[in-house]
Amino acid sequence: AVMSQDKMFPKAKVSFEDFKSIVAEVEPHRARRLIDFDTFLKMSKQPGVIVLDTRSTFRYDRIHLKGAKHLSFTDFTQVNLAKVIPSFETTLLIYCNNNFEGNEVDFASKIALPMPATGDKVAAQFSAQEKPRMMALNIPTYINLYGYGYKNVFELNELVDVKDPRVVFEGSIIR
Repeated sequence: AVMSQDKMFPKAKVSFEDFKSIVAEVEPHRARRLIDFDTFLKMSKQPGVIVLDTRSTFRYDRIHLKGAKHLSFTDFTQVNLAKVIPSFETTLLIYCNNNFEGNEVDFASKIALPMPATGDKVAAQFSAQEKPRMMALNIPTYINLYGYGYKNVFELNELVDVKDPRVVFEGSIIR
């Protein structure tokens, strides 16, 4: 329970400990399931395999890999996942914005650039050397799928140009 101005409120349904334990379990599992685009495409043609796009409905409706099923990451629940994925054994292929370049509107990179330090010269030198943080949706998607019991997941691990002839998109902006 949480105290606030002499009142008790129930604690939020949030567990950082659960998250940390899932991340520790997922890390070696995911490392063995990172695949290049040719493998991704080959696997996507196998019966029963689902390409899952978890970007926003707006982005998915505009453009997505042809044949991809959609469930926004924000809509992940046991019930919603079960509607899209027939079983825990289903092979799932995932991708996100950070897998595509050449269309920053629909595949905007999830990169946190270092913030420049002001005033202190030493702090400014250190901040100038910081590298950007990659905040791709792939990782929370993988972790959550695993946490919900979907462990037959493979993640696209290649940066693909949107004009790459291997890519076939569909959506409202595709002519």
